[in-house]
Amino acid sequence: MSVTLTQTQIIQSLGEALSWFERERAWGVPAAELRHLTGRIGELFAAMITRGQMALETNQRGYDVVGADGARVSVKTVTSRHPVRFRESTLAQVDRVMVLLLAEDPDKGLTIEELIDEALATITPRLGPLRNGDRALNLPQATPEKLGHALAVTDTASFDGFVITRFENGSIKVEANGQEVKPAKPTLRQLAARLGVAIDTPAGAAKNTQQLGNHIIKAINAAGTE
Repeated sequence: MSVTLTQTQIIQSLGEALSWFERERAWGVPAAELRHLTGRIGELFAAMITRGQMALETNQRGYDVVGADGARVSVKTVTSRHPVRFRESTLAQVDRVMVLLLAEDPDKGLTIEELIDEALATITPRLGPLRNGDRALNLPQATPEKLGHALAVTDTASFDGFVITRFENGSIKVEANGQEVKPAKPTLRQLAARLGVAIDTPAGAAKNTQQLGNHIIKAINAAGTE
């Protein structure tokens, strides 16, 4: 029996999966051993930005997500820019290819970067020769300047001229009098001190920008402070 998730449920599940991944990494588990989580994170992210659904069958052959337009999407999620491989026997079942990079930054935390989001027809000429039933695709090394879609806002709060915004991929933006503040973390730490928000986790580690921004937004909204 297939389960249809709302966009809200998909976004919530993505946030939970990202938090679990960060928790495992904080415990010292290598990213390479968290493939079950990275794969799920990528599928949820793809379902979110395509406004689609996860594939209906467990271990669906060829594709992982069906977009709102009906396109069958093969999702590959990596933690480094190594080549990804596609099974030749199932490529005919794919309409669109997405390759996502989970990048870890000590300040920003975990982010999701779209390395590739293209129709299979444009990807096929770049696939390597057939080897053991697979064809490899080399990933771009340069970081794109911007994502190919607009991220939805999931939460926001205002305090003393500052606006803190949280987006659907967990990223945080801080604005002061209409201008974005970069880097955001020093300002967030100052706001945390004024609002009584802890800047460290219960384990004693410094919160990253995503964690700190999220907790500040919750504190402001809980207090009803403007």
